[in-house]
Amino acid sequence: MFDHTQCVVRSSLLEKLGRTLPVKGRHRKTVIVHANSNVRRNPNIAKLQAGYLFPEINRIKMKHLEENPDAKIISLGIGDTTEPIPQPITKAMAAAAENLGTLDGYAQYGGYGAEQGQTLLREKLAERFYAEVNIQASDIFVSDGSKCDISRLQMMFGSNRRVAVQDPSYPAYVDSSVMIGNTEMYDHASKQYGKIVYLACSSENDFFPNLGLAKDAELIFFCSPNNPTGAAATRDQLIELVRHAKETGSIIIYDAAYAIYISNPNCPKTIFEIPGADECCIETCSFSKYAGFTGLRLGWTVVPDKLKFADGSLVKNDWNRLMCTSFNGASNIAQAGGMACLSDEGMNAMSELVSFYKENATILKNTFEEMGYAVYGGTDAPYVWVSFDGRDSWEVFTEVLTKCDIVVTPGSGFGPAGDGFIRCSAFGHRENILEAAQRLKESFSRS
Repeated sequence: MFDHTQCVVRSSLLEKLGRTLPVKGRHRKTVIVHANSNVRRNPNIAKLQAGYLFPEINRIKMKHLEENPDAKIISLGIGDTTEPIPQPITKAMAAAAENLGTLDGYAQYGGYGAEQGQTLLREKLAERFYAEVNIQASDIFVSDGSKCDISRLQMMFGSNRRVAVQDPSYPAYVDSSVMIGNTEMYDHASKQYGKIVYLACSSENDFFPNLGLAKDAELIFFCSPNNPTGAAATRDQLIELVRHAKETGSIIIYDAAYAIYISNPNCPKTIFEIPGADECCIETCSFSKYAGFTGLRLGWTVVPDKLKFADGSLVKNDWNRLMCTSFNGASNIAQAGGMACLSDEGMNAMSELVSFYKENATILKNTFEEMGYAVYGGTDAPYVWVSFDGRDSWEVFTEVLTKCDIVVTPGSGFGPAGDGFIRCSAFGHRENILEAAQRLKESFSRS
């Protein structure tokens, strides 16, 4: 029987929107269109599933607070720093801001800066982090952070690229690949996007994937220490990664955002410690987790002079062109903070801050081990990766939130291989970390 609550959209509007009206039996299906433009939605963005992981977690947390207004939430979820930026760094930024209020200061530091970053900062980055490898200041491009540069790199390489990612890995690698047009539709059965090669990383393979699966990939996203597993790649593993890239002609986009947390001397802090990496790798890094710049925004990307496209042209030239077109340079004040970070006093202060978070990670790692869980990471990274024996990770996330008022991150949010795990962030005040450890022991201890 015809449902009179249904309405039929006028064919003229459907033609205007470029749509057709499906037919079912003798009657048309309901089609309700509310539009104020003729612009079609980007079909690649339409492929994305739900919301971006961390805003989605925050949404669930806020809903929990609405239902439980007295809950004292402790967040071990999003990897956001909590401790103050060290004073030697904030003082330098305050002085830089004050200088902008004078004619001489504004003449020296105000206005548009170089899109590639201030020369002195690029030189200092090269001196501090790349002095022993073949990287020059001119290879370093200062930006507003690694996450932003990951999307810009996608823009530079363009669509229809064959992409490989670690699984699990930082969601921005996959989501930005989807948005630029490097994937097919999402498959709900496999929980993967078509065309992306997912390189499974687990304890069974020492969190280093079978690179043979990526033999046809043009771009390989690789993060060490890995977010979320906390695994830092060894020198031998990175030698294998670089060898693979050189043999297949692929380019590695190497995310070193947590390199300063590495203490194992057998785990390189930059991919450029590996011979030949300057011919096949781009490295991106950030002050976010080094000095608490998560909201201040300052990072850098290294594009070596030897890295070339198939036609022999320099990748660096295209990256420079893109940055000059889409970016006006990092904040002058943030760059003053970056210079202070790289001073002797600033480096010592960053080291103390990193040590504090690493102690938090040790507390969390020891807690879960004492509770009887298999735990990874937490040594060379600020993340602890906890196995819940194959249980649905969103189910575990919900249970931890409900029972303990603690926010963790469900492992499946980082890729299908992450299901059965949760990630706990060591970024937190010490009293909160200790309180979280106690709550977890009371509700989830196995031993």
